[in-house]
Amino acid sequence: MFIPCDRGGDSAGPDFKGFTLLMPAVSVGNVGQLAIDLVISTLDMTKVGYFYTDCLVPMVGNNPYATAEENSTELSINAEVYSLPSKKLVVLQIRSPFIKNKYRPFCETLLSWVKSSKCARVVLLSSSHAYQRDDEQLLGTPLRYLLTPDLEKAVGGRMKELNWKEMEKVAAYPGISDTDKVLHIPGGGITKLLFTESCSEGIQMAVLLKFCSEGDNIPDAFVLVNYLNEWLQLIKSEVSTSSNSTDPSSQWKIPSSWRLLFGNGLPPALF
Repeated sequence: MFIPCDRGGDSAGPDFKGFTLLMPAVSVGNVGQLAIDLVISTLDMTKVGYFYTDCLVPMVGNNPYATAEENSTELSINAEVYSLPSKKLVVLQIRSPFIKNKYRPFCETLLSWVKSSKCARVVLLSSSHAYQRDDEQLLGTPLRYLLTPDLEKAVGGRMKELNWKEMEKVAAYPGISDTDKVLHIPGGGITKLLFTESCSEGIQMAVLLKFCSEGDNIPDAFVLVNYLNEWLQLIKSEVSTSSNSTDPSSQWKIPSSWRLLFGNGLPPALF
């Protein structure tokens, strides 16, 4: 349920008619969430509400996008909504993992909100285990996309212009039969369920994902958010004059919370 910042318990929120909803899957390396952080921070998006659900592990913390001492003490919770009307963009950031067996209720609640808020389409940023790729997926770029049939009609041609690679289906029974193909996104969290539910409910959804491994996934987040930007053009790409190439780190504003991404430094007293 969406709860606006300024309306207490009233769930009647802003009208996002025609907006693109951008959100992460809680997936391997938290790549989608890190990419969403970069979008919110760079575009200086305004927090407009909270997505209340019992499907996520509860959490509370300080403002992850603090720019000064004055706003550093603002509280943030596990699922918040940010908006940028000038670009018709609304973002749902998820900051905690799902409670066991709560994937489906969350997907149902989310898609119900998408319909009631009149969002035009949903873009899900996700990731998948690099070590579980099949032979075909080992070739070329580590980036993939998926489109529901309704969105395929609208933007399928654009994806071909960008020379993007669609997520391959893999054999349902490897080594036994290669004819039965299924969508397999290991480590993708809610990605497959949310995509298939969107297909069946006629919701326009795109999934953008990157194959990766656990570790320092900041570089993966930059790659994924630049992939998104190729399509949606959220920011203008800056070209480095020295190398005549785009420097991802110069395009996106890193949020202040990333200073603690790997915890605090070692106390000097130890030495």
